[in-house]
Amino acid sequence: MAGIEWATLLGDIPCCITIISSDSYLKSPCRVGAVILQRRYSTGSKRNQGGRLQCVMAKYLDFALICRKEVDGRQRKERKKTVSFSSMPTEKKISRVSDCISAMVDGSELKKVRSNSRVYHRYFLLDADMQSLRWEPTKKESEKAKIDVKSIKEVRTGKNTDTFRTNGTYDQISEDCAFSIIFGENYESLDLVANTADVANIWVTGLRYLISYGKHTLNMIESSQNNLRSSWLSDLFDEEDVNHNRQIAICTAVQLIKKLNPGLKNVKIELKFKELHKAQDKSGSDVTKDEFAEVFHDLCTRPEIYFLFVQFSSNKEFLDTKDLMIFLEAEQGMAQHKSVCQDMNQPLSHYYINASHNTYLIEDQFRGPSDVTGYIRALKMGCRCVELDVWDGSDNEPVIYTGHTMTSQIVFHSVIDVINKYAFVASEFPLILCLENHCSVKQQKVMFQHLKKILGDRIHIDPPKLEECYLPSPSELKGKILLKGKKLDTNCTASEGEVTDEDEGAEMSQRMSIESAEQQTNAHKKIPLLKDLSDLVTLCKSVEFNDFPTSFQNQKPWELCSFNEVFATRCACDFPGDFVNYNKKFLARVYPSPMRIDSSNMNPQDFWKCGCQIVAMNYQTPGLMMDLNIGWFRQNGNCGYVLRPAIMREQRTKTVHQNGDNPLFDESFEFQINLPELTMVRFVVLDDDYIGDEFIGQYTIPFECLQPGFRHVPLQSLTGEVLPHTLLFVHVAMTNRRGGGKPHKRGLSVRKGKRSREYTSMRVLQIKDVDEVFKTALLPLREATDLRENMQVRRITGSDFWVLLKTLWLCVRIS
Repeated sequence: MAGIEWATLLGDIPCCITIISSDSYLKSPCRVGAVILQRRYSTGSKRNQGGRLQCVMAKYLDFALICRKEVDGRQRKERKKTVSFSSMPTEKKISRVSDCISAMVDGSELKKVRSNSRVYHRYFLLDADMQSLRWEPTKKESEKAKIDVKSIKEVRTGKNTDTFRTNGTYDQISEDCAFSIIFGENYESLDLVANTADVANIWVTGLRYLISYGKHTLNMIESSQNNLRSSWLSDLFDEEDVNHNRQIAICTAVQLIKKLNPGLKNVKIELKFKELHKAQDKSGSDVTKDEFAEVFHDLCTRPEIYFLFVQFSSNKEFLDTKDLMIFLEAEQGMAQHKSVCQDMNQPLSHYYINASHNTYLIEDQFRGPSDVTGYIRALKMGCRCVELDVWDGSDNEPVIYTGHTMTSQIVFHSVIDVINKYAFVASEFPLILCLENHCSVKQQKVMFQHLKKILGDRIHIDPPKLEECYLPSPSELKGKILLKGKKLDTNCTASEGEVTDEDEGAEMSQRMSIESAEQQTNAHKKIPLLKDLSDLVTLCKSVEFNDFPTSFQNQKPWELCSFNEVFATRCACDFPGDFVNYNKKFLARVYPSPMRIDSSNMNPQDFWKCGCQIVAMNYQTPGLMMDLNIGWFRQNGNCGYVLRPAIMREQRTKTVHQNGDNPLFDESFEFQINLPELTMVRFVVLDDDYIGDEFIGQYTIPFECLQPGFRHVPLQSLTGEVLPHTLLFVHVAMTNRRGGGKPHKRGLSVRKGKRSREYTSMRVLQIKDVDEVFKTALLPLREATDLRENMQVRRITGSDFWVLLKTLWLCVRIS
């Protein structure tokens, strides 16, 4: 016998093994590129006389050497073994099937679940010849504590067997860590729970691969080395190898990987190459093609994506057209909300309109500067209702600012120029100009001239049709600008008349003033109004709100009331039914309380859920409320019009410590949603350790826009800018349960709602005869529970939406 030490690669993972071979074997020429499998044992078990150590070599393999080492029958202490990584300090990531098979041969500690509420800790491993799955320690004979791979019918993920469902620890077992092996002619189940979701994925992927390819698994692993990804990497390497030396400079290799994954740091990539060279005792710094591919796999392969790839490719390492179509249609859904997808032919009052308050301000309400950039930013973000407070200016030029305050002024015609340029950049649907006119008749004439000259035919001037009970639709008003403001009576024939002043700025100044006399003076102030300017107001005539009975009796569809935030809140609390019915027919605008001098924002959902169409927000102030507004109007192509309001639901994950670059939360949240049209989901990432502002990023989206399947959520800053290379990877699955019938599934990974029911369970007394008698009663009791629950479900009106947001990170905290 002779001893040969081989230093080889295991699925791109360096490891060493000593093979005892006879001299006759050494006479046969062979070329061995990698050790694929090695049998390893766990601690605390016995090896009998029949125990053997098997080593199988494959990958660029001319033949396999299987060496058996007989061991004595005495008990000895054994160790759990892990893959050796030479001097490399970090563990290798799973990037291919061979990595999964290798990990299975090394073995893992798994929990074996039994129906009697017992859970056993066992060490499971795959035989080196990949024919059997074994576990130890066990009271059974070693040959019985195994399952032949060829007898496995199915590998099922999650807690989806009777054993799991009847186990007393069901609620304590993570859905992502559980899986079951269905085997034998009687379809028995071996129900297992891994310590982490990654370990469960390794076993599920490896076993499914073995089931699919059986004895041809080694050939498939070998052929997978020449897959599309490897060919692609090879081509990229060859493009940089201009001298055809089969190696490139380390700086070139670093830049190439950096180009493929911009989120990586150069220092990290270079360190990985140096670690690899040190492990190989390599003196030079140039990088070979195999080294380049290995570092790329290690740094750029995401195991969670790889496992999904194998799952949806029917246990292959590539997606064919059929696999891709099934994935896109069944798991991802095909709905698109990046373009206009809602019916835009309903009356204008049936839509919720993205609105801005005091659009010209870029800071606070009392001393802040005014600037045209406020209009540019709002219009680019899809805002469809902007505000103009117009006052007399010098040189007979009207100006825009907040009256009775120290805010700076901007010239009226410069704002109209900007509006004309950006009005329909983000949306083709109508733009509303809330015109608060405080000018003299002389300067109103100048306003009228600027509006007609600059905006021209874009201004909607057709009078409303008296016989119609509803406003025109957004589709009918495409490309039109609507002026909202005071209007003279139709019987006015003079060139000017009087109307009640509409001065929101005065409310704020009154709050700041200690003199009550000023409040009385401005209560019902009359101002003159030019008839030509009045005629430009057609579908959005400003009227004063008195009470709901008066409005129901007298208000016209084209008349619009503005509600102070405080008064609107009182209406919502005291007259919720009237408020909702009012908003079914008439447009209602809500503007912030005069006390919000700091330009803070109200919660728009408080008024959306009452039906208020126009909730004016301070666009210059970022934060939660503005995030909700931006997120809600992101749907329907960000055109500024949506059909329904939203209510936010929030959950929180655990804090992930010491991994701020790539935290893995691995948590699932489940929500019951009764009104999906009124629901929003907001993802927030926070920093627990940072002193001061803990905010990192957020993304807000309406539930109706949330697509099922595996999704990357792009995080944004407080001001709405996309954060580069900052994503949340989530899985979303939804079930629509209606009247006790079968659930309508969105997403392949949806679990039936039945598991959420509480069934009667029985305590095991450990008296066999008694336990067997009462065991027969479990099934009838379970059926009775189902019958009762189904009858209750049928009495529910409307529809209940059961939503599983799997691995969904809401209000995430990182440190």
